[in-house]
Amino acid sequence: MSRPVIGIIGSSFLIHEDYHIFGAGKLNTSAVAEACDAIPIILPTDSALSSLTELMDLCDGFVFTGARANVHPEEYGEQPTQAHGDFDRDRDGLALPLIRECVAAGQPIIGICRGFQEVAVAMGSTLYPEIRDLEGRDNHRMPPDGTLEEKFALRHAVTFSDDGPFRKLLGSNEVMTNTLHGQGINVAGPRIVVDGHAPDGTPEAIYVKDANGFTLSVQWHPEWNATVDPVSKPLFGAFGAACSAWRNAR
Repeated sequence: MSRPVIGIIGSSFLIHEDYHIFGAGKLNTSAVAEACDAIPIILPTDSALSSLTELMDLCDGFVFTGARANVHPEEYGEQPTQAHGDFDRDRDGLALPLIRECVAAGQPIIGICRGFQEVAVAMGSTLYPEIRDLEGRDNHRMPPDGTLEEKFALRHAVTFSDDGPFRKLLGSNEVMTNTLHGQGINVAGPRIVVDGHAPDGTPEAIYVKDANGFTLSVQWHPEWNATVDPVSKPLFGAFGAACSAWRNAR
């Protein structure tokens, strides 16, 4: 039986000041290959290169990864400000409609950090531009200095609801996670269920209500130590199993 193919949504980058590329981190490709037991494919975020139907035919599931650029606030009815940071409109143009099509079809998706926010926005949510500016909230951004191990270190707890899918999957009401994000959910869309929160109330784990497929998404970065971390391993394992089931049902 062949392994499922999982598309990793790339981001737009400019290198050497004039050379445009699409890319995704090696942590994500390794997590897909090793923790999901699947074939990773990095997808260019240019809707002119392929249709949603072609991508959904090619892949058995999709990872919407973290990225420095943020979802453009026009996608949730607001005007951009300096606090919203940088944008990647090519990625917005592919990721948001692809999420909606996958949810409608029941095809597995997982959102990570920016991808978590993409899933939320695609399903009608709004975002805060900067969590740390809100009264009573903590700074969830990546530490500016230190090694990768220090930047991806476990920094706060996430508490899940008693009867939600995250507690069932992870076997606990509370886990420790890293945190490397600036934005977060303000108002959740009508089908977005917030199933986990940080101690300061920031939404950290969501799924799409009444979706037929896998839609679990997280605000932290489970791709770090994905094959050994007690939270990351079962999360990616369940996503990989969902992608295998989708492939076998074709």
